[in-house]
Amino acid sequence: MKKEIEQELNKQLNRELYSAYLYLSMAAYFESINLKGFAHWLKIQAKEELGHAMKFFEFINERNGKVVLESVDKPKIDWSSPQEAFKDVYEHEQKITSYIHKLVELARQNNDYATENFLSWFVAEQVEEEAQSYEIYQKLQVCEKSIGGLFNLDHHLGKREG
Repeated sequence: MKKEIEQELNKQLNRELYSAYLYLSMAAYFESINLKGFAHWLKIQAKEELGHAMKFFEFINERNGKVVLESVDKPKIDWSSPQEAFKDVYEHEQKITSYIHKLVELARQNNDYATENFLSWFVAEQVEEEAQSYEIYQKLQVCEKSIGGLFNLDHHLGKREG
C-alpha cells in the first residue's frame, strides 16, 4: 500500500473515532434534557462509528501499514434544540461521505483495487447514515412545536437495537 493511501486511511480512522466522540457528546446533551430515546439512539450510533474505526484499523494492518492514532478533538457539547443537534448529525455524515468519496478517488488514481473494494462498503454505509440522520432531522422539523410529537419520536428512537 502506498504511503499516501496509508496516511489518508489513518486520517479516516481518526475521523471515525471523532464521530463516535461527537455522538457520545450529543447523547450526553440529550440525557441532560431528559430525552433518553434520542440519547439511546446516539449511543448506539457512537458504537457503530467505533466499529467503522476498527474496520480501518484492521484493514491498515492487513495491508502491512502502520496505524497512527491521533488526538481526538473535543466535540461540541451543547445545542439549542434537538433539531439543531440532528442537523449537525446530518451535516457531519455528509462531511464523512465526502471524505470517503475522496478516498475512493485516491484509490482509483493509484490503481489500489483492494482499498477501493474495501471502501465500497463505506460508500453504501454512508447512504444509510445520511438517510437515517436526515429522516430524524426532518421529523424534528415537522414536530418542532409539538411536544407530543417530540416525545413520540423520543420513544421511537429509544427502541433502536444495537
